Amino acid sequence: MTTRQPTTTLEDQPVPVRIKLAAAWTSFMFLYAYVDILGFFTPGIVEDILDGKVFEFDLSQTFSTTALTLMAVPIFMVVLSTTLPARANRATNLVVALLYVPVTVFNVAGASWLYFYGLGVVLELILLALVVRYVWTWPRTGPSARTVGARAQASA
Repeated sequence: MTTRQPTTTLEDQPVPVRIKLAAAWTSFMFLYAYVDILGFFTPGIVEDILDGKVFEFDLSQTFSTTALTLMAVPIFMVVLSTTLPARANRATNLVVALLYVPVTVFNVAGASWLYFYGLGVVLELILLALVVRYVWTWPRTGPSARTVGARAQASA
């Protein structure tokens, strides 16, 4: 004979904004890299790379440094999202996410596999929109008792 265990409800704790931001940037970073990696399977891409071309660009130290920088920014945003003070965190995430919108859209320009690259860009834009939403709706605290007391004294 078995006895039924009482049913319990799972506790749904709120996720701090910093963790949401770090998760969004981590997802963006993996998606960004994975689209590039899967792109190697597009016919002709490896041959172009072996010939020294990526899209319309010559493979060079400048190209590689630029590509590394574009990938390093979301990597650093994971760390910065969890360590910067709230005000700087909010501003940094807002600016970087908005700057990455045109960078992300550019990645679909001239793509021969529009469904593949288009889906990648749409998913990346959704993640950037989440970053903007999280920082835009960052919870605020009310005025502290000390601030309220100082204002009351100033008005008296």
